[in-house]
Amino acid sequence: MENISKSLSSFFSSIFNGVGEWGLSLIGALVSLIIGLWIIRMIMKAISKGFDKSKVDETLKPFLITLIGFGLKALLFITIAQIVGVPMTSFAVLLGGVGIAIGAAFNGSLGHLASGIMLLVFRPFKVGDLIEVNGELGFVKEISVFVTVLETFQNKTAIIPNGTVTANKIVNYTSKGTLRVDMPFAIRYGTDIAKAKEIVLDILKEDINVLQDPQPRVAVNNLGENAVELLALPYSGVEEYWDVYWDTRQKIVEALGNSGYEAPFPQRVVTMEK
Repeated sequence: MENISKSLSSFFSSIFNGVGEWGLSLIGALVSLIIGLWIIRMIMKAISKGFDKSKVDETLKPFLITLIGFGLKALLFITIAQIVGVPMTSFAVLLGGVGIAIGAAFNGSLGHLASGIMLLVFRPFKVGDLIEVNGELGFVKEISVFVTVLETFQNKTAIIPNGTVTANKIVNYTSKGTLRVDMPFAIRYGTDIAKAKEIVLDILKEDINVLQDPQPRVAVNNLGENAVELLALPYSGVEEYWDVYWDTRQKIVEALGNSGYEAPFPQRVVTMEK
């Protein structure tokens, strides 16, 4: 009996000691996790402020900040695993299995990540550019790891997955620095075409939102069934595009009306035979 008692005592003592050591390791790991996350948050704030003061491209900032954050957190979790006592070989195997599982579960997201890297490498646009993609027109606000964020003219925020961006046609309106605003209008047959062109050109030359280099132009675009169709071709900066598109068009309509040019209407020539 005495031997059995000693054996049980030794068994329970080893269990309690093991639990105690494991409990201390777990507490140490939790404390390390809390402190580590706080330190990472402070580091990321400092890095973000440093990027704001530096000349780092606005397009790269959110991408780099996200990658650095991922890297620091991965390093923290490896350190905590060592504190708990997980062997590095076992941890590497576990990490590999988790990576495969995550890759299978987030296959589409990894595709968006690859597309995000392609956008940063080939640079079809950058932050601040006016682009049209997937039916959305707006200024690029952010290119993150998985999505591209646009700010539209309606003050909406369009969040487009990077895979969708690279899979569709991208139209960059900012790359040339100027935009041509095509504005069609029409006058009746028999009216003075040269005078109409002169009136419209005067409007384009006086408008502060219309660029004079390249010079604006007015041309006959088509001879329609009921009217001579003309086309005003002014250039503007990207920011002033809609001001020219809407306001300058109104000025043209008003100037032609004040000069006696009436709106064209359907016409038919009827021949009477006796």
